[in-house]
Amino acid sequence: CNNPVLSSSWDAAYERELQTFQDIGDAGEIWFGEESMARIIRWLEEQNVPLDSSVLDIGTGNGVLLIELAKSGYTNLTGIDYSPSAIQLSEKVREKEGMSNIKLKVEDFLDPSPELSGFEICIDKGTFDAISLNPDNAVGKRKQYVKSLCSVLKSEGFFLITSCNWTKEELLDQFREGFEILEELPTPKFCFGGRIGNSVTALVFQRK
Repeated sequence: CNNPVLSSSWDAAYERELQTFQDIGDAGEIWFGEESMARIIRWLEEQNVPLDSSVLDIGTGNGVLLIELAKSGYTNLTGIDYSPSAIQLSEKVREKEGMSNIKLKVEDFLDPSPELSGFEICIDKGTFDAISLNPDNAVGKRKQYVKSLCSVLKSEGFFLITSCNWTKEELLDQFREGFEILEELPTPKFCFGGRIGNSVTALVFQRK
């Protein structure tokens, strides 16, 4: 998968998707495809996570994951993105779907506002990947991401991450402080040169 990295790239991409949505009502790309959203929702359902649990979608983009969560009965949903165009787009998608209870905010997750706290579930589909690829102090930004995650997620809360840049072992290392692995979720496998591997890693962590 190939995520644009710089904020100007994100903004430009979401401005295009916003225009497309206004023109033809298409919300745009679904990061990692629909099966990644189904995988997340299935896990929440299997764990009997209460429908009123507070959920934060980190880097919500077009907000489609939140729409699917709302359709599955979840009622306490918040999406953040540092691209104002992304939040504009997700607001329009929310409006079209009639999901007025979804909260959307422009936020830089590396510098979250104080009211962004106390979430029982945080979900990331590609945002940590994008931060990891940032050419400007990627190591420092990854550390700040973990610190931010610790501040917004309640103790014993769940963190579900989907990544195409990091292996399970690498993610375990990145989130070793403050988190423990609960489960690796099955993802599609590929075969290349006779070796089988996963192009996507999906893990569930619990905040210590």
